[in-house]
Amino acid sequence: MRRLVLFLLFLLLPVRAMAGDSAPASLRLRSVQADFVQEKHLNILAHPIISKGIFLFQAPQSLRWEYRSPVHSVLLLHGGKVEKFVEREGKVEEEQGGPLTSMQVVISEISNWLDGRFTDNAMFAVSFPKKHLVLLTPKDAGLAALISSIELKLADQPGLLDEVTIFEGPGSFTRLTFSNRVLNRDIPPSRFTKR
Repeated sequence: MRRLVLFLLFLLLPVRAMAGDSAPASLRLRSVQADFVQEKHLNILAHPIISKGIFLFQAPQSLRWEYRSPVHSVLLLHGGKVEKFVEREGKVEEEQGGPLTSMQVVISEISNWLDGRFTDNAMFAVSFPKKHLVLLTPKDAGLAALISSIELKLADQPGLLDEVTIFEGPGSFTRLTFSNRVLNRDIPPSRFTKR
């Protein structure tokens, strides 16, 4: 768990924004709330595994990633602390450590992406193949074994993502599609600390 926390904190370190750090405070991203649908595609499955949930982000680095179906789980990042809770047989339990997954990498990076910070990241090479599309390719062989690339489809409105696709190997990818997105609405701090 300690390695995961350090990894997530490293990924969330501020990097230079594409628009520059001199953007007026009124234009800065303060919060994002959205629903998401996650499709997990694997060669061995006839149909993708579909999960649904909500995503909350409050600047500078508070995050709630909650799966509501088919299995209820919550990942919280607040004040430098990472916690994950999973519901099993009607009881919510804290889940300890475990191997790093591609979704954990995406969740830890998403606040940077929402704020337009794609470059100057030591972990990914970044390219912009066309308008509203960002391609991230891992620089490290260890991370490349987990993720071959990540494709971000940006919304017309700054601070919003339409879609994130994580390519994890031949015939294996995870796609996140966001909807009902709301920018800069106050979120109670308890949403990042209570499961």
